Amino acid sequence: MEDNPSSSRVDRKTIEKIRRIQMKDLCNKVYSLLPHQTSKKAISTPDKVEEATKYIKKLQINLEKMKEKKNFLLGIQRSTNVDMDRSKNLGFKNPKIEIQQFGLVLEVVLITCLDSHFLFNETIRVLQEEGVDIVNASYKVNEDSVFHSIHCQVGEFGNEVARISEKLKKFIYS
Repeated sequence: MEDNPSSSRVDRKTIEKIRRIQMKDLCNKVYSLLPHQTSKKAISTPDKVEEATKYIKKLQINLEKMKEKKNFLLGIQRSTNVDMDRSKNLGFKNPKIEIQQFGLVLEVVLITCLDSHFLFNETIRVLQEEGVDIVNASYKVNEDSVFHSIHCQVGEFGNEVARISEKLKKFIYS
């Protein structure tokens, strides 16, 4: 066999050229998956890779936030079921209220007996008097109690939460 250095050099050049073409194609495929801006200028391959990297990092951050929110909401649901079971086992008679603040979101949890419809109505009235925006209100009926969940949007700074909490607790427990 004859060892020809020029043929091996050509093979390396060809192999490298094919590799570069494949890498460029792969970068273009990744870039094509991104939401595009309506820019008509040509973008270099390194810029495409950088943009794809930024987008993927942004998606990862959003995914983590959604996971945290899911876990938070599932935690509320689990605690709700525990509270309902606990109230059932205790022969629930007295109302119970819990108020939690998450940023500018206020969650009011009210557990009452079946015949205390007015407590929910009055709780809503107190919240509206205090100027909060009620975003969502729901309930779940158990054998002898009703679990109410009210989500509100508080003001810009959320300073009024302590006042609202005190007013609601005074109303419910008095």
